[in-house]
Amino acid sequence: MAIRKIQTGDAPCLYKVAKPVKVFDEKLGQLLDDMAETMYHADGCGLAGPQVGILRRVVVIDCSEERNELIEAINPEIVYTEGEQGGMEGCLSFPDEQGYVVRPNVAVMRAYNRKGEQFEIRGEGLLARAILHECDHLDGKVYKRLVIPTPEDYKEE
Repeated sequence: MAIRKIQTGDAPCLYKVAKPVKVFDEKLGQLLDDMAETMYHADGCGLAGPQVGILRRVVVIDCSEERNELIEAINPEIVYTEGEQGGMEGCLSFPDEQGYVVRPNVAVMRAYNRKGEQFEIRGEGLLARAILHECDHLDGKVYKRLVIPTPEDYKEE
């Protein structure tokens, strides 16, 4: 495994649509291993292929406190959302920055594992936010473009 360089700011790969994975092989497994190691090393809860300069539809997510519930999702798609949540969101590609983002409170993602087997996962709260955030990266969308003013921004001084 290896820690990969996380692309930041204006890196062109962050704003491009990633291509589907067609080959499930050792090279893909190595990419997933490297992405997980990179995410954990950076103390993040999610990382998408474009964030490490790979324009493929691959994400890794782990929102657990123990950092032992890794989700590897290849060619993920959001098949259902429900509700609404708003909260501060950050991104490994925009270090030391956060913004208030409104997203669905529930998200169901369908994807493939490293063996090419299809699965679905349902996330609520933080996991839903992470799923949606990482899938946005695959479509060239960054959270900074979703930031809205918080109610605190409107408080009178």
